[in-house]
Amino acid sequence: MTTKKANTSKKLLDGVKPSRIIYPILIGIAVVIYMLVKEVDVNTFSLIEFTWYSVFWLCIALLMMLIRDLGYMARLRILTDRKFSWGKVFRIIMLWEFTSAITPSAIGGTSVAILYLNKEGLKVGKSSAVVMSTSFLDELYFIIMFPLLILLLNVKQLFMVASPEHSIWLDSLLYFALGGYTVKLIYLMVLTYGLFWNPRGLKWLLLWIFKLPVLRKWKHGANKAGSDIIDSSKELRQKPFLFWLKAFMATFWSWTARYWVVNAMLVAFMLDSYTFADHIMIFARQLVMWIMMLVSPTPGGSGFSEWVFTQYLGDFLPSTGLAASMALIWRLISYYPYLFIGVYLLPRWIRTHFKSNKS
Repeated sequence: MTTKKANTSKKLLDGVKPSRIIYPILIGIAVVIYMLVKEVDVNTFSLIEFTWYSVFWLCIALLMMLIRDLGYMARLRILTDRKFSWGKVFRIIMLWEFTSAITPSAIGGTSVAILYLNKEGLKVGKSSAVVMSTSFLDELYFIIMFPLLILLLNVKQLFMVASPEHSIWLDSLLYFALGGYTVKLIYLMVLTYGLFWNPRGLKWLLLWIFKLPVLRKWKHGANKAGSDIIDSSKELRQKPFLFWLKAFMATFWSWTARYWVVNAMLVAFMLDSYTFADHIMIFARQLVMWIMMLVSPTPGGSGFSEWVFTQYLGDFLPSTGLAASMALIWRLISYYPYLFIGVYLLPRWIRTHFKSNKS
C-alpha cells in the first residue's frame, strides 16, 4: 500500500515539475509579441503616460492580488478548522496556484492539491473534503454573481464589442457563456447533492457513466473520485451555517479582488475617463472571460488568455496594440508571480515531504 501511494504521489508530482514553467511563459509571450508586431504603430505607446499616479494604481492592482491570496488563505484556514498556520496555508496556496498555472485550465490543480494537504498533515478524507469544498464555493460564487450582473447590465453591451470583423464570433458569445453557466450550474447541483445528501448515489452514477466505452479507461479515477466524495460528505454535513458563511465571504473577497486587478490597471494609465458603469462592465466581462479560459488547452490558459483579453476588453482601450501591452501587464501581475514562487517552493517542499522515499 505504501509503495502504491508513493507511485501515485510520484505520478502527480511528475506533472508539476518546475521545469514546466517555461512552456506557459513562452506561449504567453509569443502570443503577445505576435499581437504587438501585428497591431502596434508609432503612436501606440504615446497614449500611455507613466507617472506617480500610474505607480500608485499599479500598486493597487498588486494589492488586489494580495487580497485575493489572503482570501484563499483565510478560506483554507476556515475549511481546515484552523489546523494550519498562516505560513503553512501560504505555502499550500502558492503550490496550488503554481500547479494550476502549469496545467490546462480545465484540469487545474485539484488532484495535486489533495496531495499537498495530505502531506501537510491532513488525512486523505479531510483533504478531499477541503478541496471539494473549495470547488463548491468557487462555483457558488460564479452561479450567484453571473445572473446578478446580467440583471444590472445591458446584455447586448456585455456580449458585443465594436470590432465588426469579429461579429460572428461575438454573436455566439452569449450562447457560449450561457452554455458554460449551465455546465457550471449542473456541476454545482451534482456536487451539492453528492456532498450533502447522497454521496453513495453520486458515486454509483459516476461509475455508471464511466462504463461507457469512450470513458471506460477513466473508470478507476471515477471510482476514486466517488470514494473521495463519500469521505468528504462525512466531514461537511456536520458543519454549521456560520462555517459556510465565513468560507463563502472569504471566497467572495478573493474572486472579486481578482477581477478588480484589470480595473486598477486601466485607471493607472488613465487610458480613458471610466465611469462607475464602465468599471462594472469591465468586471462583468472578466467574469465571462473566465468561462472562455476554462476551455483553453494550454497551461494556465497561456496565449489564449492574452488573446481573449485583447478581443474582449479592447472596447475600453484606444488600440489593439495597446490592449496587447495591457494583456502582458495583466499576466505579469496576476499569473507569472505564481510560476516563479512555485518554482522556488516546490523542490524544497518535495525534499521535505518525500525525503524518506529515496526509491
